[in-house]
Amino acid sequence: MKQRKHLLTALITIALLTWNTSYAADDHDHDAGHDHSAHAADAHDAHKDAKSEDDHSGHDHSEAKAGPNGGRIITSVEPHLEFYLTEERMIQITFLNDHGELIAPEEQVISLIGGDRQNPIRLSFTLKGSALISDKALPEGNNLPIVLSIKPDAKSKTVREKFNLNHSDCPTCKYKEYACICEHGGEDHEGHDH
Repeated sequence: MKQRKHLLTALITIALLTWNTSYAADDHDHDAGHDHSAHAADAHDAHKDAKSEDDHSGHDHSEAKAGPNGGRIITSVEPHLEFYLTEERMIQITFLNDHGELIAPEEQVISLIGGDRQNPIRLSFTLKGSALISDKALPEGNNLPIVLSIKPDAKSKTVREKFNLNHSDCPTCKYKEYACICEHGGEDHEGHDH
């Protein structure tokens, strides 16, 4: 009986050693034949593509575009809108269809808070032609913080867009910084709706 027990223990030990050695060899061969950095890059690209599809479902945002007036396109609401600072420092809001063409406003309600946080300016908008125009001009300044509140219709929740209204010329495209469509690394690119 003792001999059988020793034989059984020896067979189990040999089987485990054989299995462990072949498993290690298979694992080593698996590692040697694969480029893990390629897997990581593929996974990153797949994640990026999936995120891009989730964030922009139904729209082609492959190329950044400025609005028809040269303003900032805001895509967080339907229909999209163009935020444009006029020469008189009034804010003009125009609405765009999915092809970037101007459409008439409907039930949208827009308001804005901006400028100095200690003494902010509050703007409301009224219909003028086919655009909404602010009731007052923005104060002087080249880099004003803006919080734009957009209520697409009576049933929808208010959407808020926050960005700096940097009115400097972009060094590499023909638009102002707040509406820039290039990737030069300027200071107001974190809020772009590309």
